[in-house]
Amino acid sequence: MSIDRIRESIATAARKAGRDPDEVTLIAVSKVQPEARVLPVLEAGHRVFGENRVQEAQGRWGALAPRFPGTEIHLIGPLQTNKARAAMELAHAIHSLDRPRLAETLARLAQERGACPELFVQVNTGAEPQKAGVLPDDADGFVARCRDLDLPVMGLMCIPPAEQDPAPHFAALREMAARNGLAELSMGMSGDFETAIAQGATHVRVGAAIFGARG
Repeated sequence: MSIDRIRESIATAARKAGRDPDEVTLIAVSKVQPEARVLPVLEAGHRVFGENRVQEAQGRWGALAPRFPGTEIHLIGPLQTNKARAAMELAHAIHSLDRPRLAETLARLAQERGACPELFVQVNTGAEPQKAGVLPDDADGFVARCRDLDLPVMGLMCIPPAEQDPAPHFAALREMAARNGLAELSMGMSGDFETAIAQGATHVRVGAAIFGARG
């Protein structure tokens, strides 16, 4: 499916939900995709891309981004504290703020730099032991802690369990965000972004449906 088809699907899902399509940001997940697949998406005018690993993103976008002004990199994978400085220099947004130590590291670096990317707290809505993210019962307290550190938390992010209906997870994330006065929701991927939009997603992370299968 092409980037134009995905844009059309997003617009249709938004209108069906009574929303303005412009409220939804499409993050084209370019992680591990070859440049030959990424270039046509850039040439089609898209400028918001998702990457998992800081080092991989640096290698790709250090050369590509200057050729395409306005390119934004959103880091959507787990972030190690020792990569935090590089992440802050590279990223427009970090979607995987998930633990106190990382929050404290980002806060210290933000004070040093006088700037910080937009931040999303990742919530493990399914309480899956193998998955990163703050547990739902801890989310309110963690958001408050991040605010105490003057971090620019814009919203919440989740990745629902693969084998479950994502809608209740998206709804739960929306309720958590509303309770904490957060306007942004990073949720929905290639298989469920339309459901996420119906539940209020402001950012959807779509990879395979744009670029094809990885590998």
